Amino acid sequence: MISFRDMLDVAVIEEPAAAVVTLDPRRARLLAEMAEPVSAAALATRVGLPRQKVNYHLRTLEKHGLVRIADERKWGGLTERRLVATARSYVVSPAALGPLASDPERAADRLSASYLIALAARIVREVSHFLRRSAETGKRLATLSIDTEIRFASPKARARFSSELVAAVGDLARRYHDESATGGRRHRLVVVAYPTPAGAPAEETS
Repeated sequence: MISFRDMLDVAVIEEPAAAVVTLDPRRARLLAEMAEPVSAAALATRVGLPRQKVNYHLRTLEKHGLVRIADERKWGGLTERRLVATARSYVVSPAALGPLASDPERAADRLSASYLIALAARIVREVSHFLRRSAETGKRLATLSIDTEIRFASPKARARFSSELVAAVGDLARRYHDESATGGRRHRLVVVAYPTPAGAPAEETS
């Protein structure tokens, strides 16, 4: 039987065919309903689709590694399979787009929103690669994430903050970067800032 501790919080989809599968609204709805083991019959009742249709979609999802068997139950001469999603949520990697994927190296304006998006896309692509290797080797992937909100009093205050942040990061980089360290490993540091979307819940700074 599957252990829910084995279920990923986020799975990154890199195969184009798997991305197409998850973008289908009916299959996305099925995945959303499969946070816990469920049979095709129960799922069909829940989403209001014929069981044959549900079975067809489940086979497709299973083929692409988006769902897996949780357990099997014997009912008389029949075997009922219960399936569960392989992750609680999914992200489609830019790698699924092949040569069309965004690349920050192709951005002309490094102060543009397009460049920021390209950076975010590169993070998904690179970190998902290391996350997959981490799962294969059983070694934890060391990362650092900082997420907070700042309410600036004015554009001038935002500009001063940006200047101080650049100076602080530059100072830390100079202090800790060691090009000649034996066994040293490069890490990519990305700092971004953008307006908080309207209606998003406010977060307390710490």
